[in-house]
Amino acid sequence: MLKKEIQNILDSSREVGWVLEPNAKSLLHMAGLPVPRYGWAENIEEAASMAAEIGYPIAAKVVSPAVVHKTEVQGVSLGIDSQEKLQEFYRKMSILPEFAGILVEEMVEGEELIVGATIDYQFGPTVLFGIGGTAVEVYKDVALRMAPLAPEDMSSMLQELKGGKLLAGYRGKEPIKFSALTEVLLSFSDLLMDIAPFIESIDLNPLLCSAQGCVVADARIILADQ
Repeated sequence: MLKKEIQNILDSSREVGWVLEPNAKSLLHMAGLPVPRYGWAENIEEAASMAAEIGYPIAAKVVSPAVVHKTEVQGVSLGIDSQEKLQEFYRKMSILPEFAGILVEEMVEGEELIVGATIDYQFGPTVLFGIGGTAVEVYKDVALRMAPLAPEDMSSMLQELKGGKLLAGYRGKEPIKFSALTEVLLSFSDLLMDIAPFIESIDLNPLLCSAQGCVVADARIILADQ
């Protein structure tokens, strides 16, 4: 059953056509998906306060309804280690169209994965899982399943990935926490079934997974035309 708070986020995002990342992170958190500690700062003072509370180094991202693809406007800065660098990033972003502040977020490390979904008007919700990051469109190392996912889908999807050995521990690296990945995929599937009537697509990219667990580092939710 769709939570009222999640429905409110979707409804309030209808005019823009997609869910701004701070709201998307809030929506995912309500659905039981792991997200980093973050804050939405609407001025420089708020940004500095949030960064100090989270602890440097931090990540910062532009928030604007006019900027769907943040990397295209250099709207993401990772590893910011001082208030001066944070303020410099804020000033650069503030000149962008419809600037609405910045997302200040804790830094997270792990193997970059992608979990996504589209709504096929013939077959329904389709889940995509694979090796993520900025090169996802280059490698196209993904597995597809119809939603809802079942626990047995986890192992079969992993077996389809050419990069699956990266997750199992490669050249001395620790394997990722597969139980945490399974929880993310099943929670994502449950959320997808609830919000499918209202969205066109949803992407968690990257989902960062390590031996400690998994965290959704970035999320994009595109709403369906009503």
